[in-house]
Amino acid sequence: MLRILRHGAPGFESGGLSPDWRVPADAVWIELVDPTRAEEVAVEQSIGLLLPTREEMAEIEASSRLYQEDGGTFMTATVLVNADGDLPTAAPVTFVLAGARLVTIRYVEPRAFSVFAAQAERQPSLCPNGLQTFLGLLDAIVDRTADILERTAAEVEVQSRAIFSRPRGAAFEQILNRLGRAQNINSKARDSLVSLARLLSFAALAEQFDGSKELRDHLKSLQRDVQSITDHSSYLAGNITFLLDAALGLINIEQNSIFKVFSVFSVIFLPPTLIAGIYGMNFEHMPELRWIEGYPIAIGLMFLAAGAPLLWFKRKGWL
Repeated sequence: MLRILRHGAPGFESGGLSPDWRVPADAVWIELVDPTRAEEVAVEQSIGLLLPTREEMAEIEASSRLYQEDGGTFMTATVLVNADGDLPTAAPVTFVLAGARLVTIRYVEPRAFSVFAAQAERQPSLCPNGLQTFLGLLDAIVDRTADILERTAAEVEVQSRAIFSRPRGAAFEQILNRLGRAQNINSKARDSLVSLARLLSFAALAEQFDGSKELRDHLKSLQRDVQSITDHSSYLAGNITFLLDAALGLINIEQNSIFKVFSVFSVIFLPPTLIAGIYGMNFEHMPELRWIEGYPIAIGLMFLAAGAPLLWFKRKGWL
């Protein structure tokens, strides 16, 4: 899909693909969402730049993601997608600064893009040119990532209370599943923040931002925000790791307690079983076989053999 935001226009318009189609002169933002090859070629011919393919966007080398070519600045960042769903992912999004225009290429639907696009439609002044639009999009992406990490941190805090205040014997499965999901989201958010930090460092050197102190200050502000959120993500990762270790430790303690009880009962009943086995033998010549007191004596020996280990365990503090 090809969408174009024009300077001062109230909303996006779809770009045509006639043979003589060109990008409007007042176009500020050209958005390619899961584009066809025909749409890519039409934009390339109009702006005079070769756009990266989907395969090139997925490459992780810095030289493939951040470069300048033919007067255009190409920057690809990893953006967190579907953080509220069951399968959060991180996907590449490419920003191309071509003169005063911004071209974005994406094959996913990040929430930050739809939020910023809605704001741009209501307030066209947010997008006076491609550079301001680029910075506004980055602001939206950073804010969205921060919101996701805040919710994740709140969920981790809930699970922390659940771990250390749960009743004995309660299941850990749900807690471990939620902590695992939180760790998954946090790791993908951190990947996104690292890629954004690299993008911002590269953008600060781009010639498009030369001569504008306001834009460069905006870039520096974004860099500080990304760094602070990255630090928070690192703290959150350590907290999640601690809680996972604590949950597994409590599981081991409970399992050890269960095995300890079985072991104690095994030791307690072993001597009485031995006594019962001896006097259950059917040999003809057994001195105690015809004792009138034989049965109560055997029962007494069994209780004594069971009680002695139990008292010993209690004295040692093993029970």
